[in-house]
Parts: sequence; structure tokens; C-alpha cells
Amino acid sequence: MPLTNQAFLHQATKALLVAFMSLLFFMPQLSLASNHQVAELAIKLELKQQSGEYHPPYVAAWIENDQKKSVRTLVLWRKKPKWLKDIRRWWRNVGRKDAELVDAITSATHAAGTFPLSFSAVDDAKKPIPLGDYTLYIEVVREKGARALIKKAFKLNKKTQQFTLKETAETGAIIFTINP
Repeated sequence: MPLTNQAFLHQATKALLVAFMSLLFFMPQLSLASNHQVAELAIKLELKQQSGEYHPPYVAAWIENDQKKSVRTLVLWRKKPKWLKDIRRWWRNVGRKDAELVDAITSATHAAGTFPLSFSAVDDAKKPIPLGDYTLYIEVVREKGARALIKKAFKLNKKTQQFTLKETAETGAIIFTINP
């Protein structure tokens, strides 16, 4: 059954209206997506070889916002869960409050060596971290060994940045890079 001119115009108008409304709905989301490109974070972590009785250290690395609230735990290397509380700062701010996160990100401890690590700048819920002021924390604790808490304030600001964090008794110099 052929369409009359009036019916054809009605259907064509309806189709154009649906297309126009779809563009209005999707364009802001596409624009937001392009404005929120996720930066890449890289950490070159060196764990020093220790003399005497050696136990691989427990390591936590995380990012806190300017209100000192953790937005992302990047690394959690541990052996036995009962010793997690020895990673004091991380445990007080994150670990004891979120057992599910601990289970999701935990991996085994590592012996001495250099570890190139990379991460997308997303929070623990996998949403992009907004531009702003943050602090990277790396906490290294070893049984019968030293403790190191390393921190570096940084701005997430769509600029490439590289920082060298000072050597400690447990770590060599750590390289922290942000690529927009």
C-alpha cells in the first residue's frame, strides 16, 4: 500500500525528530568523553636487596586527593593478611575499611628487583580521576627490616610530568611519570 504525500511527510518528520533528539542526547556525552581523557601513571619501583635474613617486603602504593582521602590503591603486595596492618598509613586510611578492595587488588610479595608498573588514572570504582591536586604514597615494610613511607604531591593537569623520589633504606630511587 503506497504512502500518501501527507503520510510520507509525517513519517519523514518523525524520523528527523528522532535523529535530532538522539544527537542532542549523545553529543554532550561524546564531548565529555573527549574532555576526560584518562592520564597514564607509571612507577619504576626498585626494591633493594638486603643482607642477612631477608623477607620480601609488603608494599602498598596509592593516591590520595587534597582532602587526604584515598582515591585509588595502585599496588598491594603481601603474603599473609594478618600483617597488612603493618603497612600502617595505608591500613588506617584504606585497608581496614574495605576488605573487598583488599581482596581484589592483592598480589604476592616480590623479592629485590626493579618493577616497572603502569596504571590508568582512574579511581577504585574505575572512573577517571578529575584534574586537581593529589599525593602518591608508597609504603614499604619488611619483617625484621626497615619501614619506608614515600610521598610525592602532584597535580593531575593534562601535562607530562616526571618525578624522581629519593632512595630509602628499602628502595632505590623511584621514578614516577604522568602522561596525559
